[in-house]
Amino acid sequence: MVVVAVAGDSISAGSPFWDPDEAVRARIPALDEQSQWQWWASRADARLEFRTTAAYGARTDQIARRVERVLPGADLLVVQGGINDVVQWRAVEEVARDIGAMLERGRAAGLALAVTDVLPWNNGDERAADGIRRLNALVAEVAAAAGATLLPFHDALADPTDPTRMRDGLTDDGDHPSVEGHRLLGERAFRLPPLDVQL
Repeated sequence: MVVVAVAGDSISAGSPFWDPDEAVRARIPALDEQSQWQWWASRADARLEFRTTAAYGARTDQIARRVERVLPGADLLVVQGGINDVVQWRAVEEVARDIGAMLERGRAAGLALAVTDVLPWNNGDERAADGIRRLNALVAEVAAAAGATLLPFHDALADPTDPTRMRDGLTDDGDHPSVEGHRLLGERAFRLPPLDVQL
């Protein structure tokens, strides 16, 4: 087995139809595990066991406060986040530093590293689209500097005619991937980086 630690926001939580927190799930009327990219990744590769800490609306500084919860015993750390920072007008340079710091914590724990870029936001405006573009460029730089695998979440769901939007059918609410969107993230965008573990 490969234990994958995921630290993220609502995209990794599986909002609005799933959540890793049992207390949150108890308040969700229509539960669907398939509304989580990790579910699809684990079905594509049976070796994968996911351990997720993720919360709706979390910024990267808030995600960073929870990352230690999932590191013990893991082989790989996946850092996912950034859209809530853009929504709340945080400087993208600060967000990139948060992401880099989380990757460094994973490296210090001896884990292989991966980081996702930020999805298009159909409900966003031009300012948000520009923030996502700038942040994704920085995330690519942070990934390269950390030796982390960059998971192309953005391009997996982006509309080729308008990359600021997820394609029709890949989002239910304009904020989160649909089940089909999560399937594409789990089966196509997620991939294992080189691991120093016996597979």
